[in-house]
Amino acid sequence: MYATTSTTKPAAGWLPTFGMALGAALCLAGPAAAQTSEGETQGNEAQSTQTPTYGAELEGFDYAYPVARFTFTSQRQQLQMAYLDVPATEPNGRTVVLLHGKNFCAGTWKDSIERLTAEGYRVIAPDQIGFCKSSKPKAYQFSFHQLAANTHALLESLELDDVTVMGHSMGGMLASRYALMYPGQTEQLVLVNPIGLEDWKAKGVPYQSVDDGFEAELNKSAEGIRDYQRSTYYVGEWEPRYEQWVEMLAGMYAGPGGERVAWNQALTSDMVFTQPVIHEFDTLQVPTLLLIGEHDNTAIGKGRAPADIKATLGDYSVLGERAAERIPNAELVEFPDLGHSPHIQEPERFHQALFEGLDALDDA
Repeated sequence: MYATTSTTKPAAGWLPTFGMALGAALCLAGPAAAQTSEGETQGNEAQSTQTPTYGAELEGFDYAYPVARFTFTSQRQQLQMAYLDVPATEPNGRTVVLLHGKNFCAGTWKDSIERLTAEGYRVIAPDQIGFCKSSKPKAYQFSFHQLAANTHALLESLELDDVTVMGHSMGGMLASRYALMYPGQTEQLVLVNPIGLEDWKAKGVPYQSVDDGFEAELNKSAEGIRDYQRSTYYVGEWEPRYEQWVEMLAGMYAGPGGERVAWNQALTSDMVFTQPVIHEFDTLQVPTLLLIGEHDNTAIGKGRAPADIKATLGDYSVLGERAAERIPNAELVEFPDLGHSPHIQEPERFHQALFEGLDALDDA
């Protein structure tokens, strides 16, 4: 793997033109000079009446922190991984690596970055290949092993070793794989409502082909995204500050790179469904903190599962406890009233629990 780092933006057209749909990206800061489409969003929450459009690598949507780019060769092609590298206010000598979920981005970690850097941590937050501001290849063999190796190459380029790895949602699966592959470089592991705490295919959820997944990605809408986030991320509640995530996803659909993003999303959905890490939890060698919103109901493929199986999926009030029992040296913190994104839904309460949990891991 050959790599360089850069803070300059690559030329817009170096990847094959594809189109654009569901991003994996829920980015934070806010839209910047975005064009708009004529399709109006629906709902009565303080939201835009027009859907903004963004590029396939989130051109037009700014993060709260400067974006750097790590250029490397993987699977016979040159790729670039966008990432945030935010210094601590008063460094404590430790670094946290934040791994985003499938419908999130490095920018979505804004609240966490603010609090972590204020507590003395340097923060590295990459956009994985196939997501957000990073390359979206026409062809790529996506695996958690490959994404972990890419992340490790980034950290090596920054001369970082012995880091705390913190993953949310799909990022929790990736963080677990990273810790399994690189235990000597992982000081602590933090899992925030990770998906994959159950093996959906083993429980009987039918497989969806990549082609069918691609078509499903193309059919996403702002209204559907909002409804899903409301019910799964925020326990049926909605605040105006959440609307930026809806605009982010809907804007990626509406942009000129929609098909390319949709294809990468279909490929990574297949990765998530077919590559469970839960069966290896008992081999994790690093201190682990689980932060679980118990009202989360996320389960990949739940919508296509038979009714009797569907009723058993995504019960995080049980899944978090089972995971903690399987992971050696694990601490579990549960939020009975929060959903899939506790760090966004209740940032003050979540981060207080995070820092107390990290201290507990140090003392263990």
